[in-house]
Amino acid sequence: MDNQTSSNPPNKHSGARSSFSGRLGYVLAVAGSAVGLGNIWRFPYLAAKYGGGMFLLVYLILMVTFGYVLIVSETALGRMTRKSPAGAFRTFGTGPLFRFGGWINAIVPMLIVPYYCVIGGWVLKYLAEYVMGSAQLLATDGYFTDFISSSAGVELWFVLFSALVYFVILAGVKQGVERVTKIMMPILVLLAIGVTAYSITRPGALEGVKYFLVPNFEDFSWMTVVAAMGQMFYSLSIAMGILYTYGSYIGKDVDIEKSTTQVELFDTAIAILAGLMIIPAVFAFSGGDMETLQAGPSLAFITLPKIFASMGVATLIGVSFFLMFLFAALTSAISLMETSVSTLEDELHFSRPKACVVMGVVMAVVGTASSLGYGALDFVKVFGMAFLDFFDFLTNSVMMPLAALSTCFLIIRVVGFEKIAQEMECSSTFKRKKLYNFFMKYLAPVCIGIILLSSIANVLGIISL
Repeated sequence: MDNQTSSNPPNKHSGARSSFSGRLGYVLAVAGSAVGLGNIWRFPYLAAKYGGGMFLLVYLILMVTFGYVLIVSETALGRMTRKSPAGAFRTFGTGPLFRFGGWINAIVPMLIVPYYCVIGGWVLKYLAEYVMGSAQLLATDGYFTDFISSSAGVELWFVLFSALVYFVILAGVKQGVERVTKIMMPILVLLAIGVTAYSITRPGALEGVKYFLVPNFEDFSWMTVVAAMGQMFYSLSIAMGILYTYGSYIGKDVDIEKSTTQVELFDTAIAILAGLMIIPAVFAFSGGDMETLQAGPSLAFITLPKIFASMGVATLIGVSFFLMFLFAALTSAISLMETSVSTLEDELHFSRPKACVVMGVVMAVVGTASSLGYGALDFVKVFGMAFLDFFDFLTNSVMMPLAALSTCFLIIRVVGFEKIAQEMECSSTFKRKKLYNFFMKYLAPVCIGIILLSSIANVLGIISL
């Protein structure tokens, strides 16, 4: 693997800027960021709800257009400026719009990673229970609700998961982030393939496979497009500052377009495997009952344990699924934490250990509020929502679309398409240049606006996603 440290100019505040050892490390890190909880639990139930194969087709079209454009934009800006998002925006201007655009991209991961680690703690708890042979216990009615409302228990698992993330980040980019993702991602893929193979061979599962993979145009609706657009947006780590930060860690010889294509393929493959893991299994278990399929996020913690318990190898399949789920949660949480730490290093000139301590305080405050929101603090509501639900709404439905719109503004009005093309062509031909220019100029802001409005309308009960 090529060593690209020499291609990274020094950071004026902290010496040589951190870097990945090569393209493989970068691609696996970005893929690890993209492959997270959204792929494993959100993609399957949205696909089931909005037309199965029709949803998948729309998702794939959006992935190679809208998703490609935003991944390329953030990565190119990160490498061009050699900074995390706040610094990247400041490179082009210091007015209020530049400060807003940079800092909203920077703050999003700082707010997401604490509550993400709470959910990661849930995954860790379930994995531990399956390892101890508690498959039948996890399938009992009310188990999940009792667990998340048990304040001490849920806080313990949140702390344990957070500690795993914390020590990886403390080790640095190459020795921490890159090394862990190189180990976890191949194992995650093997586990996903194994669970999928078992799922699709269950009696009655083939109907679920057909529903998920074969488009039926009678199932198409405008909400199929809106839901697929939102899922694609969130599953690719767009507008979280991650791609700016990881882009700043790569050299000029890394082919951004090729790397983006590989990330698209990796992320989509895992999402499809997740669909094939879950939808056929639920078809086999419930006879194709749509209410069971559309259980929402509770699918992973309530519905699937019941399905696993009905199988002859409940412990084995449960351990495999939740180990894969854990790796997906960890790689995403690591990327969120790394982006947050990088911002503190760049903007406040903190050392990595000091930045980790500051983020540890943020994690303790926001994460604890989120973990206790269904237990000791369930009497406290923000706009009628528990803390975790509120932080999820604030970041995913409001801040991330605004962050993406800021990136579009920066490129269209300030940076210009020519500078983006020059950055891309440092290491390769820009094969999708015409698509990029057209989509960024005319369609990306509109699509992001639709995501913003539909997400808010969903929370207000005007539409249902």
